[in-house]
Amino acid sequence: MTAITAPPSSLPADYLRARSGVWSWLTTTDHKRIGLLYLGGMLVFFLFAASMALTFRLELLSPGQQFLSNETYNRILTLHGVAMIFLFIIPGIPAVFGNFFLPIMLGAEDVAFPRLNLLSWYCFLAGGGLALASVFLGGPDTGWTFYVPYSMKTGQNVLIPMTAAFVLGWSSILTGLNFITTVHRMRAQGMGWFDMPLFVWSLYATGWIQLLATPVVGITLVMVLLDRLLGVPIFDPARGGDPVLYQHMFWIYSHPAVYVMILPAMGVVSEIIPTFSRKTIFGYKFIAFSSMAIAGIGSLVWAHHMFTSGMADVARVVFSFLTFFVAVPSGVKVFNWLATMYKGSIKLEPPMIWAMVFIFLFSIGGLTGLMNASLSTDIHIHDTSFVVAHFHYTMFGGTGVIFFAALHYWWPKMFGRMYRRGPAYLAAGLFFVGFNMTYFPLFLAGIAGMPRRYADYLPEYTIYHRLSTIGSWILVASILLMLWNLLRSLKHGERADDNPWGGATLEWQTPTPPPVLNFSKQPDLSRGPYEYPTEVQP
Repeated sequence: MTAITAPPSSLPADYLRARSGVWSWLTTTDHKRIGLLYLGGMLVFFLFAASMALTFRLELLSPGQQFLSNETYNRILTLHGVAMIFLFIIPGIPAVFGNFFLPIMLGAEDVAFPRLNLLSWYCFLAGGGLALASVFLGGPDTGWTFYVPYSMKTGQNVLIPMTAAFVLGWSSILTGLNFITTVHRMRAQGMGWFDMPLFVWSLYATGWIQLLATPVVGITLVMVLLDRLLGVPIFDPARGGDPVLYQHMFWIYSHPAVYVMILPAMGVVSEIIPTFSRKTIFGYKFIAFSSMAIAGIGSLVWAHHMFTSGMADVARVVFSFLTFFVAVPSGVKVFNWLATMYKGSIKLEPPMIWAMVFIFLFSIGGLTGLMNASLSTDIHIHDTSFVVAHFHYTMFGGTGVIFFAALHYWWPKMFGRMYRRGPAYLAAGLFFVGFNMTYFPLFLAGIAGMPRRYADYLPEYTIYHRLSTIGSWILVASILLMLWNLLRSLKHGERADDNPWGGATLEWQTPTPPPVLNFSKQPDLSRGPYEYPTEVQP
């Protein structure tokens, strides 16, 4: 590769003019500001969802009814799932760090469609507002999957949360379209496909899932509302509808959505590990192509959520096989990350610690996922707390942990301040203990037969739920400590250098924090994104 010689294109003078005030933020088309707007909103929704989880975990501390009725428990459980999945896990990394860093990593001034980018944030804000508004109307009690026929028969308000999910889908579609176009059209002169950082590759693969799969769930939710409000017989079995059709349509989107959640997280890991191992990433093309393979194969395995729904045996065998097969590209990534660390000059900064936590927790989630993919095993553990534990090890132990890792990795670049390392290490350690104490007992309870989504349980499951509830307190304490340490740094933290970690991708060539047009001088493309000069030390 050669360095660019042409100067960056200029934007209108009013775009470059210093702006301040709330209105300038609400009307901004700067991808970095939009990323920060997403960050603020998501932290609010995350804390709301976490408070819901802490509430029903307190209810489950002992058998019998404590302070929540069954109906209230169902509503809190649903709000936790809707908020955590649709407002944090799915959009989290692409909307915040993808928006902030994708154009910079490509040497571009902004995303391809800045106004659509702002519109996607407003869709996210509107969807989140509707989801929170449903709380004041009693909240839905269907679970986050809105399964029919219950979602058509319940007396609780499901119109608002379903509309919220529909609007949030538009945010996801617009973001995916923007990222795909940006990757195709906005790369710096001289940057080929295999010169892009792996985080960009993961966002590119994710963008295709967002663009192609998200409309399916939107259509599905509209069909439920047509069935519920207008009496169109689509899913209602009493009028000739097929409730199993809803499950197919829901999971055709929602299982690829799992990879919308995890692929960007894997991309972040592929940035952190070489930076703190001081080594070129092992198997660059294998990691890049595995992202595309996960996106493709992951779109073909939706029915493994439905092994007990009465499917034909041939279909169950096919979907079981494909589910085992999708583990291969995920295993490729883990192998390449470990190979990158092998004989590396590893520096255990906080982002690297969080990445190590991710590999451990996500490996447990992936291996237990293979147990769910096994037909004979799944019959026993389907709809038990084993599935709850698996899902949280994969999603929260995967995407959630890497969201925190990305915060620690890019925080100095985004805000120009360094956080304290001591509290960061302590928070990561407490999180690891609290997470495993919260969710691992649910594996054991599920194997013993504990069903999920129940407000009460038999006395023999008490030990599992008590350990889980106590673990949730440690988990919440670690998250609050982490957020306090990061937010404290905004006022009291030391000023960060342009490249505090010694990274090799383009965002570390920009001033800290990056200016409006991202680069104050020509970005240097003379070396690859994972080529680390021996004289550079983090």
